[in-house]
Amino acid sequence: MERPVCYDVTRLLTRVLNATPNGIDRIDFALARHFLTQIEGARFGTTSTGFGSRLLDQVAARDAIDGIAAHWGEAAPGHDDPVYRAVVARITGASIASEPRPNQKSHRASTLRADVANGLRWLSRHGVPLSKNPQTDLPQGSVYINASQFPLWVAGSFEWLEARPDIKAAFFIHDLLPISMPEYFRAAEFERHRKRMANFARFGAAALVTTQTVANDLRAHVASLGRADVPIFFAPTPVAPIFSEPRQIDPTLDGHPFFVLCSTIEPRKNHLMILAAWRDLVHRYGRSAPKLVLVGTRGWKNELIIDLFERSPPLRDHVIAVTGLSTPGLKRLMDNAQAVLMPSFAEGYGLPVHEALAAGAPVIASDIPVFREIDAAGVTLLSPLDGEAWLEAVHLRAQSGRPAGDPAAGRVRATAGWSAYFDALDAFATAL
Repeated sequence: MERPVCYDVTRLLTRVLNATPNGIDRIDFALARHFLTQIEGARFGTTSTGFGSRLLDQVAARDAIDGIAAHWGEAAPGHDDPVYRAVVARITGASIASEPRPNQKSHRASTLRADVANGLRWLSRHGVPLSKNPQTDLPQGSVYINASQFPLWVAGSFEWLEARPDIKAAFFIHDLLPISMPEYFRAAEFERHRKRMANFARFGAAALVTTQTVANDLRAHVASLGRADVPIFFAPTPVAPIFSEPRQIDPTLDGHPFFVLCSTIEPRKNHLMILAAWRDLVHRYGRSAPKLVLVGTRGWKNELIIDLFERSPPLRDHVIAVTGLSTPGLKRLMDNAQAVLMPSFAEGYGLPVHEALAAGAPVIASDIPVFREIDAAGVTLLSPLDGEAWLEAVHLRAQSGRPAGDPAAGRVRATAGWSAYFDALDAFATAL
């Protein structure tokens, strides 16, 4: 793509505050790496600051996001992740007394020192980015890309675009769920997302989406705001390449069936239903019932969920909640799980489903519109309200042995998927 591109790295830079990336982080990072490593045409990064939007040259922006990836530890093997090893010990019932437990306070202090040192090295190489801003210094006819919706609810962060009508802004819109289903979100999120969509209608020249469901919802919403002509790039985002690497079978987990549910702990993800089903599984099958690994941070309105898996005697030995798991550690869990579960009431995309399929893991997911769009073997769709059906599906899957999967095919799909995705995205952005 020869047209000048400016990629917004604001949200990625804030992720130094998080030990590991979530799904949006991985998508944001993949697009940033693509646009900031190309050699054709001019490339820039931009970030919102207290002094307004500031421009980074290509090398400075790429160094910044590479520093975030290093902070996340994405290059380390999954078995080196102490969180992964602790989960394996819980699944197998092994004692972990012989392995020193990480001192969380000491670890945070060590990580902070490393991040500060890396930040100082970045400043020594690139200086303080205050002298240039996108309004005055971006080349004519540039494309501005924001893949995180951050901070799209703040109109002032994007008003510079109105002074540069030659610059076309494309925003990744992940979903409209805070507007269509506000009951599943924090009270303030409805108004914040309404502002995001109003600002998108005001400043956006185009949208990027991952599902036809979101494309339809977005088209209808922006039409109600007076924008019936917004071009929409619709394509499922390929997953991070690590999920299509060869499967790493952990012999320690032989004979210990378990399932993975990867999501923030919040009502929309339907943990209450799956935990109630698991409690019944334990009542029926006792100690032979499979384990459930909940991977994800605690979100909001989750008190009942947490009480259930922390205080219910049948679940205490069968449900393992984990945070801080690296992406390699998550991939290794998927490699060895009976299946990945996604019982959500609503999703804009459901990235863990696509990651699991690339890894060769079976998926049991909710029968909702975005998952009906997936054309792949290995996906079982069930009503998110039918706990008995989920219980039976989990039991059958636990009895069927570890899935063989097809990692070679997964690698081919991932490589071709990213190449085709970026070719189509580059063509779309060039034509704006």
